[in-house]
Amino acid sequence: MTPTLLGLCGSLRAASTNRLLMNEAARLFGAHDFAEGSLRLPLYDGDLEAQGIPAEVQTLAGQIAAADAVVIATPEYNKNLSGVLKNALDWVSRTKGSPWKDKPVAIVSAAAGRAGGERSQFSLRHCLTPFRPRLLPGPEVFIANSGEAFDEHGRLKDERSQKALTELMQLLRNEITR
Repeated sequence: MTPTLLGLCGSLRAASTNRLLMNEAARLFGAHDFAEGSLRLPLYDGDLEAQGIPAEVQTLAGQIAAADAVVIATPEYNKNLSGVLKNALDWVSRTKGSPWKDKPVAIVSAAAGRAGGERSQFSLRHCLTPFRPRLLPGPEVFIANSGEAFDEHGRLKDERSQKALTELMQLLRNEITR
């Protein structure tokens, strides 16, 4: 059976280096069915929720539940995870069935700064904890100066980063059979 990998990118920008990193992670994960979940969701609003969970939120929750594993690429916005990503977590938390529970999840980040998104990963781990996924502790993948980190094919240039991402994706793959 071919495993399914869901990718979530906390940046909506098409040319985001986090999208490049997510796609590179998917490539290194190996043979699989890959889908990117859309985080283009309405802002969470209890009044909107009272009218029913929006279809696009239910679709995302269903993708998370159906995936064998999830990789999340988080940018760092003002020393934190992006509002888009936090909004998606808030919405999915309102759906039925606990889609994150026991789901193997790897977190990666790319940022223009020298820390490569370290603070966004910390805040994302904190936000995911109540949902009880199986968060991989590492190796940590922080891509600093991300605008210069990828070649023309979307591959990481730095051998150390490539090695860490390869190891992380192999560990994520191994979590599926655990």
